[in-house]
Amino acid sequence: MDELENALPSDFVSLIDVRYKDRTLYSKVIWGIPNSDGTNGWFYNCPFRIDLFDHSPENNVNNEEGVLLPTINALPWVPSMEQERKDGKLWKELSDGIKLSWIIINRKMKRAVNLASWHPLGGQRHWPTDTDFVLRFGSVLPAKEALPCQVAECILLMKFHVTSMGSEETGEPLALALTELSMQIEDMGGARLNGRCSLLVLKEALGCCHRSRNFDEVMESCHLYLRAQSELKEEKIRSECRFDTLCVVSGIAVFVALCTMWYRKLENF
Repeated sequence: MDELENALPSDFVSLIDVRYKDRTLYSKVIWGIPNSDGTNGWFYNCPFRIDLFDHSPENNVNNEEGVLLPTINALPWVPSMEQERKDGKLWKELSDGIKLSWIIINRKMKRAVNLASWHPLGGQRHWPTDTDFVLRFGSVLPAKEALPCQVAECILLMKFHVTSMGSEETGEPLALALTELSMQIEDMGGARLNGRCSLLVLKEALGCCHRSRNFDEVMESCHLYLRAQSELKEEKIRSECRFDTLCVVSGIAVFVALCTMWYRKLENF
């Protein structure tokens, strides 16, 4: 409890900046952890996630603040989504040009750390619909106080939605709007951490984590983490296969034993 009391949601401040090339698309300061003041301690026991936008994609409006969501007008115009599906020009421009900085500050410790990889670590084109693009940023964080595996992954997801300024039939251009920006923390098995563990991970990252400004070093650490995560999943699959095989063999052995027993009883008759 002492560790938890030393890592409260109100201790943290987030400084978020989204840029496309030399242009700032979105900039925000968040005091504390949003929606962490619920009753009965639900925040500490539920999966941790920070969502910056509460919006309706249809009207492209941030309902919480009543302002238009950030749009990118500097991207090359795409005549149609059919053309984008063929050449992927818009997706390439987006993944190459977008940069994210998500700095977490602990006011008690008076320390700060940038949890974003600055450049995307990966993404998904046309997910979950043809007009959505998802970019993935993040970093690998120490978690000695929170997890047995002693490491965790901070995942920052950014979603863009293509909105038509007119209609494709009239040849009017397409625009892109930033509709989602979120943070969550997962363990080596891919399970999301709850609020209690996530606060401890953030606190530890601020206390001892060296965050290099060298993007190659960040990428290398993420690749090593993904490799270890993949090996863990493969070992889990092998263990499950061995368990399934053992169950099948045991079932066959029991069936054979029962058949043998009944056969001997029939012979006695």
